[in-house]
Amino acid sequence: MELEAFLVFEAWCLVFSSRCLWLSLALALLVGCERKTSDIAATNPAANDTAPNARPQAGMDTNRTGTEFKVGMVQIAGGRFTMGDNNEVDAPLHEVVISPFFIDQHLVTQEQYQKVMGTNPSRWKVDKNPVEQVRWSDAVRFCNKRSELERLQACYDLQSWKCNFEANGYRLPTEAEWEYACRAGTTTPYYFGDSSSKLGEYAWFDKNSGGHPRQVGQKQPNPWGLYDMCGNLWEWCNDFYKVDYYQESPPKDPRGPSEGGNKVVRGGAWRFGAENCRSGYRYNESPGYADVCFGYDIYGFRCVRKAAGAVGQ
Repeated sequence: MELEAFLVFEAWCLVFSSRCLWLSLALALLVGCERKTSDIAATNPAANDTAPNARPQAGMDTNRTGTEFKVGMVQIAGGRFTMGDNNEVDAPLHEVVISPFFIDQHLVTQEQYQKVMGTNPSRWKVDKNPVEQVRWSDAVRFCNKRSELERLQACYDLQSWKCNFEANGYRLPTEAEWEYACRAGTTTPYYFGDSSSKLGEYAWFDKNSGGHPRQVGQKQPNPWGLYDMCGNLWEWCNDFYKVDYYQESPPKDPRGPSEGGNKVVRGGAWRFGAENCRSGYRYNESPGYADVCFGYDIYGFRCVRKAAGAVGQ
């Protein structure tokens, strides 16, 4: 009887292994699926961006609490800049004033996410790669947990998903903060110039990524010392997306619409083209998006927190 039981168990294992193999092959075939960004026709007239942009001083900040979680941040001084992209119908040029804040120098890595959350959801598992396959809510939970580990006040209510901008903990950047940090005082389509000809020196995108995300910090930073602000992964922002939001947004510290279906993502990604890596290019995604066939492994994030002189301090 024992021998018969063993043979039955062995046969079951072979069947199970065969099914796993077919599942793996099916998933491999899905990798070829790719979501395309929509081409938006430019309807607004070209505008001259001649307003001088304030150049904040950048400074480093490293967590020095009792935890082992230490991440470098860059302090961005407040200032005024021209936000938008005159080639996009949803991004008319307009002036915005931003309060000071800290921002992660790098995208949150898989190693950092693992230390804070105890798990690594990424498809392309490499410690120094940015964490991917994260929904907007996953990024928000990370922000709260990181705040808790550093004994800071959490920014998010996980029932309503509202952000308390007065809290001193971590949160996702607003769309305006993200673009201000990305531009780093520049007014050109890319933070390194008018043309995408040098993009390969600053970003991982469809022409040089090799078909997958790459380790953070391997390309040149922007003028304020921030890495991978274009390319590698799309970055979740705090804001809901609205196509005409810029026409109604406040001139100081805009925080996006009060409600909506999708969240803003910025910066382009490893399987997208150069045009998506422009500093003012807007994109959006469902906060619960989870279909690997359409590139769920293209979304990541970095954190910000308020600095002295910010609203509420």
